[in-house]
This record gives sequence, C-alpha cells and structure tokens, in this order.
Amino acid sequence: MRVVAWGSSLKILIVDDHPLIREALRHVLTVLDDRFDLIEAQNCAEALAAVDDNPDLDLVLLDLALPDVDGMQALARLREQHPGLPVVVLSASEQAEKVMQAIDAGAMGFIPKTSSNQLLLNALRLVLSGSVYLPVEVLHQHRGTPEHALKRAAEAHQSGAALLPRDIGLTARQADVLALLVQGKPNKLICRDLNLAEGTVKIHVTAILKALNVSNRTQAVIAVGKLGLQLPQPG
Repeated sequence: MRVVAWGSSLKILIVDDHPLIREALRHVLTVLDDRFDLIEAQNCAEALAAVDDNPDLDLVLLDLALPDVDGMQALARLREQHPGLPVVVLSASEQAEKVMQAIDAGAMGFIPKTSSNQLLLNALRLVLSGSVYLPVEVLHQHRGTPEHALKRAAEAHQSGAALLPRDIGLTARQADVLALLVQGKPNKLICRDLNLAEGTVKIHVTAILKALNVSNRTQAVIAVGKLGLQLPQPG
C-alpha cells in the first residue's frame, strides 16, 4: 500500500449504485477538501474497469449493496487484483459481524453511512496514512489491547503525533510485516514482498500478536484501528 501525503491531490473511486449517494459523497468530499479527484462507478464491473484505467488511484470507497455481485465478492476481487490499493467499505449496515467480515476480506476501513462528515474525513486520513479505521462500537468490543499501548496512544493523540510501531515495542521489520498483514496478505505473499523466509515471517507474526495481546490476525487489525497505529510503507 502506498502511504499518501494528506496535502497532495487525492484520487478516490466511489462505488455505489445509487446516484444520489454518489452525488452526496462527491459534494461532502469536495466541500471538505478541494484536493479530491473523484471517480464514480455504479457496480463491480465498472469499479474494476475504473481501477484498471486509473493506476494512480489512492483509495476506493465501496458500498456493499451492488447490483451485479455481492459487495463482499467485489471487495475480494479488488483486493486480489489490486492488493496495494486500500479499499474502505462505506455501508448502511453497522453490524459488528458485517464489519469483521469486511476486515477479514481485506478492507482497510469500515465507515457507516450514518457517520458525520468530519468523521468520514478523519477516517480517510487515517487509512491514507497506512492505518485502519473501524467504528467506535467495534473497537469497544475489543478488550485485549495492552494498557501501556492504550496509554501511549492517548499521549500521542493528545500531542498531535502519530503512534508508531516502535512505541509499542515492535521492530522495524515487524512493523513491515504488520503493515502487510493489515492489508490482508497471507504469509506467503508477505515472504515474497519482504524477501523473508516463511519461518521468519511466522516468528514476526507471533511477536506482533503478543505485542498487541491478540490471538489472530483479525484481532490484530482491530487493535491497530483502536490504537490509531501509523504503519510504514513496506519497501
């Protein structure tokens, strides 16, 4: 995933079959920030074509209620064909089960359509910086994050600074692994991207789960979102 500087021009694809929703999003986003370059698609087929035609896309906003395929299938196709492009689900549903299903499928965020305009902007900022956005209700359900990490996150947010992986005890390489893990990549792809042996990646993943006090990858993604952890761009 390419980490994007917020001050630069941003190209975003809006995928929703309702013209009024697309127009509302266009209005909100351009009012909030005139640097947005917005592209629209009304179904999965148009979305995939738009991504192919615009290799400089920074983000996809994806509705799950699409007319041609199930929204989760659309998410899976986008993540499979363009693994470096962050996809944020923008949905009328606020069910925790649906949120977790989207995160499991590789979404970098889940924003309920009932969210305020400012929350939408803040969520996009977070995702474009390399982190994950999840609804507050889902974050509150996760109790595993270590207290010292939560305290460090609060201190960082109060000072306006980003919480970095090293602040919770992760090494630079572990941070790279976590960044790819959050993108939904399996160990084999992480090995390839970072030129590491699979055994080494497994060791790093174990250390990451321990540092976040979680037992699986999905919980790790939740913890990253809860901490507002700014992840690096692997390379």
